[in-house]
Amino acid sequence: MPKKFDYTTQARKIAFKFPVFFRVSIQINFWILAFLLLTAVIHLSTHSLAANFGFPVQKSFIPSLIMSFIVGTMYGIILGYVDILLDRSNFRNRSMGLVIIIRALVYFAVIDLVMLFIRNVVWDLLIVPRFFDGISPLENSLSWKYYFYLLLIFTPVMALLMSFINLMNEKFGPGVLIPMLFGKYKNPREEERIFMFMDLKSSTSHAEKLGHLKYSALISDSFMDINRVLARHNAEVYQYVGDEIVVSWPLTEGMRKLACVEFYFSVQKQFDDRHQYYERKYGFVPQFKAGLHLGMVTAVEVGQVKRDIAYHGDTLNTTARIQSICNQYDRTFLVSQDIKDISGIERIYRLESLGDITLKGKDNPVGVYSVSSKPQVKD
Repeated sequence: MPKKFDYTTQARKIAFKFPVFFRVSIQINFWILAFLLLTAVIHLSTHSLAANFGFPVQKSFIPSLIMSFIVGTMYGIILGYVDILLDRSNFRNRSMGLVIIIRALVYFAVIDLVMLFIRNVVWDLLIVPRFFDGISPLENSLSWKYYFYLLLIFTPVMALLMSFINLMNEKFGPGVLIPMLFGKYKNPREEERIFMFMDLKSSTSHAEKLGHLKYSALISDSFMDINRVLARHNAEVYQYVGDEIVVSWPLTEGMRKLACVEFYFSVQKQFDDRHQYYERKYGFVPQFKAGLHLGMVTAVEVGQVKRDIAYHGDTLNTTARIQSICNQYDRTFLVSQDIKDISGIERIYRLESLGDITLKGKDNPVGVYSVSSKPQVKD
């Protein structure tokens, strides 16, 4: 049976593997469509005026089409890299007002540069010789001046729309916005997924020791480090709840190369690699305890004032309960029998059976295993 194509999964894989390409390609596609829309409006408006007042106009739409693709591609590449630079620089921690002003100045500079390039290179060397027999219909500098004013109005409006798209991608993750626009999650739909609930170990004592402000900074730093590991294991954040983070995978993605298990140990390694930072700032290195389980869930778009995609089902409750017994058994990483049965996890990691446990709120016992990395065998 052929594997069903899933747009969201494939988009996430590309975004994780080629983050710069993904972000810039979104900008390029958006700006090409935006300028196609603008040129279509100008073309139709010009022909409408020509029909009313009887002045001659260029019939062919091809020059406008070529210009739209060239300008859209230039805008997409330049503004795409500008957005990436601003996100990765210290501007990310600046106020939103300052970032908006900086972006506006950058967009104004881009408009100037693109107009100069289009007028002096693309128009004179490519469009005019090919479509106008070497005689430009826009020799009047006043025409270019009005085109510049038009772009000065059009570009910021489209940039706001592009910012909205970026915000939605950041909120829901790459590959979700388009399915949402087409109503994929309007009605409940079943999905087989893997969930991991991760919670900061000894959180109460850490909060008392650090105070709420410094403790919040610790949680923020910890989540940032966890986010740095997501891409390597095709993981997606479902939600943050206090000092807990819930991570999820489609079943096939989570089981590929045991990504759902490798993720936990990669997180611990990330913290170990940054131990000097945490020791210096907080006096200890954070450790998260985790529970891992899989099963069928229902995905649906919920909310009116604040919309979100929610997963419902016993799978999430069971995963949360598995994570909640880590302290009881003095373990940091527990997985269910279902994970063990289909993953072959015991070939790579050390498993310790904790037996069939009746979890809180459940009637039937669940097989639970503790997972730890196997020691390196020296030759």
